[in-house]
Amino acid sequence: MSWQKKPVAPSKIVSLQQSVEVVVLEVDPSRRRLSLGLKQCSSNPWETIQEKFAAGTIFEGEVKDITHFGLFVELVQGIDGIVHASDLSWDQDDAQALSAYKKGDKIRVKVLRVEVEKEQVVLGVKQLSEDPAAEARSAFKKGDVVTCEITALQDAGLDVAFANGALKGFIKKVDLSRDRAEQRANRFAVGEKVDAKIMTLDASRVSLSIKARELEEERDIMQKYGSSDSGATLGEMLGLSLDKATKGKDAKESTDKNVKAAKVSKPATSAEDASKATEVKKEKADTTDKA
Repeated sequence: MSWQKKPVAPSKIVSLQQSVEVVVLEVDPSRRRLSLGLKQCSSNPWETIQEKFAAGTIFEGEVKDITHFGLFVELVQGIDGIVHASDLSWDQDDAQALSAYKKGDKIRVKVLRVEVEKEQVVLGVKQLSEDPAAEARSAFKKGDVVTCEITALQDAGLDVAFANGALKGFIKKVDLSRDRAEQRANRFAVGEKVDAKIMTLDASRVSLSIKARELEEERDIMQKYGSSDSGATLGEMLGLSLDKATKGKDAKESTDKNVKAAKVSKPATSAEDASKATEVKKEKADTTDKA
């Protein structure tokens, strides 16, 4: 009945006793049924949507509906495009960004992509301006280990920020630790700093992993202090690493003690030797006189 993707009540399109023109879509003699189409009597707007609203096009449209996941903005009568909540603002979360709009608002949007097969046009608001974090993001790459500050605790993980707060990311619950028993967001605190490995880094999402960082450190230790046939456990490898560092420290302390001892027991000067020799001669002379 309508080219609109969302269902429309028939009463909003036609009324009883109204004469309408339709197209026969299917004839089923065995069931004595005809399938008819009303929308097929008008041109398919999706045949021209891609030309009129090519990716990159900027236009002003009316907000027709608001849901928890985004806005629906009218393209042409009966056809809406969608602005996902994540495409509303560079720095606000979805709920904050959505709260700034209401039905009937006229807003400027940018066409991000047209999916004719799905009869969907994806729009964006934040793409009308440059990403303020783009420069900061260019300084990092996937696989880098960064120090993050925890900004919020979620049931699903941790909200974090790094690069002096310019970049925001998320650490999923499963990525909080290599130990499953430690994969709990409530063992952390807002303001606490953690080291995590960057897993994805793009304009829409930055995800990090403490677990991946721990596994990488474990591999490095095994490669440095163990071998595939050594039979040594990770704990032993860590002990070896710690023992090596301790021995180095002990050796340095021992050297420092020897140097100090040498300074304390330094040989007497020639003047001191002459004085001691004179005292010895005097003692011998006294002994002879007494004899």
